[in-house]
Amino acid sequence: MKETSLILSVVLSLSFFTQAQTLKVVDITTSQGIPEVVVYSSDRTFFLQTNTSGEVYLANFTNSDSLYFQHPAYQDLALTLERIRKADFVVSMREKVIQMEEAVITVNRWEQKKAEIPHQIVSMKPSDIAFENPQTAADLLDRTGQVFVQKSQLGGGSPMLRGFAANAVLIVVDGVRMNNAIFRGGNLQNVINIDPTIIEEAEVVFGPGSVIYGSDALGGVMDFHTRTPAYASSDSFETETSAMVRYASANQEKTGHIDVSLKGKRLSSLTSFSYSDFDDLRAGSQHSEQYPDFGKRYNYVVRARGEDSLVNNPDVNVQVPSAYRQLNLMQKLRYRLTDKIDLVYGLIYSTTSDIPRYDRLIVYDENGLPEDAEWYYGPQKWAMHSIKARLYDKNPFFDEAKLTLAYQGFEESRNDRGFQRSELRRRVENVNAYTLNFDADKVFNQFHHLFYGIEVVHNTVASEALRENLNTGALEPSSTRYPDGGSDYSTAAFYLNHKWNFNKRFTLNTGLRYSGVCLTSRFTDSSFYKFPYDEINLKTGAMSGSAGLVFRPAEGWQLNFLLSSGFRAPNLDDVGKVFDSEPGNVVVPNPNLGPEYSYNVEIGASKSVENKFRVEGVVYYSSLRDAMVRRNFSFNGMDSIVYDGEMSRVQAIVNAGEAYVFGFSMNATYSILSELALYATLTYTTGRDLEEDAALRHAAPTFGSTAIKYQSGKFIGEFNIRYNGAIVYQDLAPSEQNKPYLYTEEGALSWYTLNLTTSYQLNQYIQISGGLENILDKHYWPYSSGIGAPGRNFVVSLRTMF
Repeated sequence: MKETSLILSVVLSLSFFTQAQTLKVVDITTSQGIPEVVVYSSDRTFFLQTNTSGEVYLANFTNSDSLYFQHPAYQDLALTLERIRKADFVVSMREKVIQMEEAVITVNRWEQKKAEIPHQIVSMKPSDIAFENPQTAADLLDRTGQVFVQKSQLGGGSPMLRGFAANAVLIVVDGVRMNNAIFRGGNLQNVINIDPTIIEEAEVVFGPGSVIYGSDALGGVMDFHTRTPAYASSDSFETETSAMVRYASANQEKTGHIDVSLKGKRLSSLTSFSYSDFDDLRAGSQHSEQYPDFGKRYNYVVRARGEDSLVNNPDVNVQVPSAYRQLNLMQKLRYRLTDKIDLVYGLIYSTTSDIPRYDRLIVYDENGLPEDAEWYYGPQKWAMHSIKARLYDKNPFFDEAKLTLAYQGFEESRNDRGFQRSELRRRVENVNAYTLNFDADKVFNQFHHLFYGIEVVHNTVASEALRENLNTGALEPSSTRYPDGGSDYSTAAFYLNHKWNFNKRFTLNTGLRYSGVCLTSRFTDSSFYKFPYDEINLKTGAMSGSAGLVFRPAEGWQLNFLLSSGFRAPNLDDVGKVFDSEPGNVVVPNPNLGPEYSYNVEIGASKSVENKFRVEGVVYYSSLRDAMVRRNFSFNGMDSIVYDGEMSRVQAIVNAGEAYVFGFSMNATYSILSELALYATLTYTTGRDLEEDAALRHAAPTFGSTAIKYQSGKFIGEFNIRYNGAIVYQDLAPSEQNKPYLYTEEGALSWYTLNLTTSYQLNQYIQISGGLENILDKHYWPYSSGIGAPGRNFVVSLRTMF
């Protein structure tokens, strides 16, 4: 009888793990699940790993009194089974102040250890995004302190990477290139279409990325991964819902977000909805003593009874008009076809209201009257359908492969009307982009790892234009921005990338890519401009390569040396565009345009001291050959033509010799105490067009940030200083000197702001965040921007998950 009682006692004491049990590992500060946490028993008999929701299904831990939890980004944790049971099988882990190991994705479309990668990389996680509370994806990049962002209007954000921007940097979403045939060389605002509330991970890879990603990746690659539906961790059907509301005072932002996950063992779904309403942006009230009137908005145009009139602005720091609205939707379905094949279908849709182009509305003529009464982008629409098949099957050709098919539809329009004129010009562009990507990796042994793939992209472009008389409603044709007969733009490429780990100290990364490009554009209506041709045909190809060596001489040390080349093939915006680049100039097509090439060398170093200190730095030099730049040109033998009723100087995009970009960046983290850390970043860039001996337009001024962050339990607080250097007027690029309304007589002024951000996890389900940005209410305009930055800005948000 005693033996029976003893056996029964033992069985009961172990029963909580002899039955199946789901355990969830969460971040102690955000209560969000942590994926890829290793969970193992004290006797190391069993090892498991949490899924993308931070959950692990425990059925085997029957002979252990404790469980151990490990993750590269979090502090190790050991808990007794009794404590886990009392916590209702929810385990909280604290993030490390300094992370010694990181996994990256975007360098070659596959996860790799940062210690084996020679590139400079900035990563952003969901917890970072939630804490920073960015209004748009452009603001998210800006908050890193290592990406400079230009804005022509409130509804904008054009990232600058190492002296390149717009169509010379690449945006990738869920493995699909967002750049299309009409991405322009000026400032580009498409990154705002990406919803920051649904990003699972975002990374910026600096420097040419053409080997893996092809054309446009001269300055770097911005790779965004939206959330992927997770499977249920047990046989039961599971649901998960999260929501967020946010308010910001500088532009009266009102944002709401909700997403719902439905999870089964083989089929799962994720539905997301976000909506933002932004009012006119208020700039800072503390102006420069030397230029107290710079940036003030004294009046604006109002149309009533068919007439334009100027009205006084009651608050000269409110930038009227700049308000707009934005809607983002996402639907993903994930299906485990077999144990070796995983399928994901995704639909992403984004649209905006009309977006006033503020920089055009503050241009006045010699009589003090505005040049334009209206200038706005029509709704900026983007839809992407994608199907991704991921195959896990070790064979002689690959260990893992991904096949992605995607369709993207873009619609954008430009609408402008001169002051006291009745005709509104509308130009509408529609782009259809079809993409096929195949990517594979093969591990031969512990030393050799091969990545390879192909990419095929086809774009069709339709361009329309008309003029509407607002008084009579009459419509008449107008000149289109791109060839009115339609255009086709196609690329096909293959790449190889090899990683060779010589030993524990050396890793060599080498890669090669060839891309072929075809462009055909047709002109059918010659009533506006009589081109000396009725079709543009362009066929070109480019080879790019890279070689990077990583040396780990001692514990905590990493030295990188990288040689790489990049290219950018002319797209339709480069070759076939007709538009007014600024008043008095008109850009015309150049059918003889060729690719531009970049040759890059960079040296980087990083040093980590246990979990106390980490510093990283990189110095780089890029030489640009056959650079595509805007130059004076001739059209039918004439250097000037009448455009929109004004005699305008003819210009075109041409391959004009050489240019260079030089710079360095540094970032450091110091753990003062276990709960207190200091962060700092600094970026310097300079670039010149050697043929014209002029500055390059997208070489941003010196910028950086310094922050001190305190984290204790469920509370996080950060105080930071963001700063930006000046560019004197004579050192501005010629195209910027032609925009005196954006600069003072001294040029782009330096500035700094003080900012405070906090968050508190009330319980497992609710998090509240708040912040005060630009505490001193400084008035400043970031370099090249067409709108003043936000003044003092109070931000508050509430997040919940259940």
